[in-house]
Amino acid sequence: MGLDLLRDKTGERRVVRGRLLVAGVIATVLFGLLAGRIAYLQIAQYDHFAAQSQDNRVRLAPVTPTRGLILDRDGRILAENRPAFRLTVIPEQVTDMDALLEELGGLIDLSPEDINAFEETRRRARGFQEIPLKLQLTDADVARLAVNRHRFPGVEVRPHLTRHYPYGEIGSHAVGYVGRISESELRDRDRRHYRGTSMIGKTGVERAYEDRLRGEMGLERIETNALGRPLSIIDREPPVPGDDIRLTLDIALQRVAEEALGDHRGAIVAMDPRTGGILALASKPGFDPNAISRGLDREAFRSLRGHPDQPLFNRALRGRYPPGSVVKPFLGLAGVASGHMDPDETVFCNGRYHLPNVSRTWRDWKPEGHGHVDLIQSVAQSCDIYYYDLAYQMGIDAVHDWMTRFGFGLETGIDLPGERKGVMPSREWKRDNLGEPWYQGETVNTGIGQGFTLATPIQLAASTAMFANRGAPVRPHLLETDEGGGVAPPLVAPLTLDDEALWQTAIDAMVEVVHGPRGTARAIGEDLDYRIAGKTGTAQVIGIAQDEEYEEDAIDERFHDHALFTAFAPATSPRIAVAVVVENGGSGSATAAPMARRVIDAWMERLEAQGELARGWR
Repeated sequence: MGLDLLRDKTGERRVVRGRLLVAGVIATVLFGLLAGRIAYLQIAQYDHFAAQSQDNRVRLAPVTPTRGLILDRDGRILAENRPAFRLTVIPEQVTDMDALLEELGGLIDLSPEDINAFEETRRRARGFQEIPLKLQLTDADVARLAVNRHRFPGVEVRPHLTRHYPYGEIGSHAVGYVGRISESELRDRDRRHYRGTSMIGKTGVERAYEDRLRGEMGLERIETNALGRPLSIIDREPPVPGDDIRLTLDIALQRVAEEALGDHRGAIVAMDPRTGGILALASKPGFDPNAISRGLDREAFRSLRGHPDQPLFNRALRGRYPPGSVVKPFLGLAGVASGHMDPDETVFCNGRYHLPNVSRTWRDWKPEGHGHVDLIQSVAQSCDIYYYDLAYQMGIDAVHDWMTRFGFGLETGIDLPGERKGVMPSREWKRDNLGEPWYQGETVNTGIGQGFTLATPIQLAASTAMFANRGAPVRPHLLETDEGGGVAPPLVAPLTLDDEALWQTAIDAMVEVVHGPRGTARAIGEDLDYRIAGKTGTAQVIGIAQDEEYEEDAIDERFHDHALFTAFAPATSPRIAVAVVVENGGSGSATAAPMARRVIDAWMERLEAQGELARGWR
């Protein structure tokens, strides 16, 4: 009872009331905050969360633009688009991707390449984007997938346009082909233009003019149900189709060039010397771009790449060959223009040539020699001794400087990817590349286009066109100039001679090759009612010792000489320049020259039929 008297009941009640008041205030504040937050979310943030709710049932889908057509000079379609079906997957709608791929593989044919490409694209794509799994579905594939559609949420069969090349193998290296974009290609491109379903130009014109042919990607917002099945398109940003482009190429002449090559490995380049427009660019063997664009399996593509004849290798732009005797008109003109030789001066050719104080013998292709020859006959009969001596008199530095003025050893700048430049050797070149000094005997070999000298067919065609134009260079190109922009300037400067009459002398020498009684290509001049200026060439693939004879039948075919021929026609007013290289074809006069004649004849007939030649041109 004494303890009860000591308690202060009034004080305790004040403490309790104070605590209740604080608790009430806290509760009121918390309730106010909660109410304010609810109001903020319900009113101020309504649009934001309504949009998020909408996004839960709206899927964004890229719309691939229609790729532009590729046409030849007469409007014939070289690359077009055809309807097809492909299989796509939306990863975010798939719970077990491995199980899905296994089930789909039991329903349709899925190659390891299809799956690898899908996984590579999936890694860089967003989950809501459709990713292609198989690019080309057969009608049977489409039917099986339609019946089993309910088993595969997130899987769609989509119609699309696939690239088709109506002429197949003809012109395949010039036109090129498209394929699925790779990770490395995507790193170098604007990702906005390339999404999961994108194809990209891999070679040829398809690659060179990818930005024009591609177009601009569109976008669809698609309403879907809970299973992801599309219900309707809410809105659509249409794609911008790619541009159609017209080429200078004539597919009919291209066919003639490839048929002329037949089963030989090699290349033929024909161009308009007035403009640089490529009329034909043939490389054999070729390939079927349709098979590659549809998607070859790994084994088939490996077989194609590993084929000993290299059908994917563009010999016209990347093949480098000793030019052999086709350099003789260029070197002869250079020797006369530089004062090392008079055009009427003769050199006695007995079939053998010796340098002072050197025991080695350089032989002429004709063992008994050609007798006394001047500039014209040295070209017409392709006398090696004349050019051994001329190169020695000029020296390698002067030879290099003059030949590069014609474009030898340089790129032409053609509007196709992958061009390689040739080799026009010099003292500096050998020191930088081989770490060795230059020897006089190497100058002698350079005089007939052998030794270290290398040239591509496109470079030979461009140099021949410059010769036909009497020193005015042109830049080779495939895009028609009226299809958007002009042609870039040539990579070599115009060549002006102190005596312009020398051009006519050099051209007369090339005319003598075809129309002269002793010309090396006189066989193709028979029954020819217009004049061709040409030059044959035969380039050794393997060296022959001084005491040995070249016996073609005794060595493997791939060690046979290369056959070359360069020409332009008509000689007085050129409308076509041609370069032919036939790997291991043997004689330039017997193998390459008739091929060039077929191509030139076909072009002359076309020009005459269309009335594009002046009266009396023959």
